[in-house]
Amino acid sequence: MDAALSAAITLAVVYPHMCGVGGDLFALVQMPDGPAWALNSSGRAPSGLDAEALRRVHGAMPEHGPPTVTVPGAVAGWSAMHGLGGRRAWRDAFEAALPLAFEGAEVAPGLAESLAWQTERLASDPGMAAVFFPGGAIPVAGDMVRQPALGATLEAIARGGGDVFYTGAIGHRYAAGLRDLGVAITDDDLANHRADQLPPLATSYRDLHVSVAPPNSQGFVLLEILALVERLAIDPDPNGADAGHLALVARTAGADRDLHLADADSMTVHPHTLLDDGHLAGLADGIRARSVPNTDQARVRGDTIALVAADAEGHAVSLIQSLFDGFGSGLLEPSTGIVAHSRGACFTLVPGHPNEAAPGKRPAHTLMPVLAHRDGHLAAVAGAMGGYAQPQINATTLIRSFDLALHPSDAVAAPRWLVSGPEDRMDREVGGQFLAIAERDVSADARSSLGSVGCALEELEPSDGSVGHAHLIRIGPQGLLAGADPRSDGSAIAV
Repeated sequence: MDAALSAAITLAVVYPHMCGVGGDLFALVQMPDGPAWALNSSGRAPSGLDAEALRRVHGAMPEHGPPTVTVPGAVAGWSAMHGLGGRRAWRDAFEAALPLAFEGAEVAPGLAESLAWQTERLASDPGMAAVFFPGGAIPVAGDMVRQPALGATLEAIARGGGDVFYTGAIGHRYAAGLRDLGVAITDDDLANHRADQLPPLATSYRDLHVSVAPPNSQGFVLLEILALVERLAIDPDPNGADAGHLALVARTAGADRDLHLADADSMTVHPHTLLDDGHLAGLADGIRARSVPNTDQARVRGDTIALVAADAEGHAVSLIQSLFDGFGSGLLEPSTGIVAHSRGACFTLVPGHPNEAAPGKRPAHTLMPVLAHRDGHLAAVAGAMGGYAQPQINATTLIRSFDLALHPSDAVAAPRWLVSGPEDRMDREVGGQFLAIAERDVSADARSSLGSVGCALEELEPSDGSVGHAHLIRIGPQGLLAGADPRSDGSAIAV
């Protein structure tokens, strides 16, 4: 618990394009000989949000800028996780992060890449420009970036606890600074935020009991994918001759998400209904007939970090935190050093849709931590970054580890492909072309199978970060086995 918390806070400094104080957090926390809990610390839309005004001005939800900023939940999530089982003092979780903020952190390759390809958008914000483009230069990997204002914010949170961000001077300055940038967040919006502790949503896959966070998380999509793989008796090997059917399964489950996922209080179809036999049977019939609905949001996007931790006592954490897109909204509030996320971009402006933007509402969310149990005992802790493709990435990891008996390091490193949105948005049939991104070392059998269901392949180099980062710990008779994705900026080792 302490390791996961310290890592999450440190990543908020060294990976500021993917996560931070201004983002959201979900986690699944397993207690020894006790229950697993889901933490939902995703923020709500500002009380001043006006969907009709957004429709008039933008037509559809913008991807960046002031309209996309919602209340950040990461700090409340850290605090809730510490309260569930942290043994070290709260302030100790900030020990590694603070000097990296004040004295400087080395620019990781992923951060350098994000700064380079978004320079024009990011440098147009004065707060972003001052921190990440000092003197107009674009940092490269190995350069140092100092974030003293963020350091002061983290130091105050370390001293006073998570509440100081939501009800204290820091939150007041943050909300006021955002209002100057055109964001509608108020002090009351921050003060009203709570991290919810909930029972996970779970179902069975073969002899596994797989748990995810309930909506507004998209976790149920993973459960649909696994259930359909089993129901259709598909060869589950993503690198095998049934890859095309796996693609149809992923697209079908993704379409279900786009149709139904929203704030839990706004969903018109309960997630348990989406996982019942009748609904799954209908989805399976569509796949057999190759009549698969279009999904508008399967393309990999979203800058996120996922981390997993477990110990010999039986504690485990799958934690995921995010700004959604690279540097979120593209706004950095100068007095606090906080980059504001763009999670509001996940709302829709379609009138009557369960996920229609509204004041005080949580948006549909890509973040989805994962735990798996076998015979009542913890069997795996999993997580992935990759935006709307996270269910497919996590399914691939679990299948490779349990069905194919790969070591976790091999399960996360194996060649990966992901289905994406259609090339032609007017084409609503699977008989037309839809896109998959595939690393070059994906097998010929898998490529042929994908082509047989109307999938056009966009080739990537091996170990390309575009197919997401996955991490996995497996627990069993051999003890704890861990694998970190070599596509990430960390050190990939087998443990």
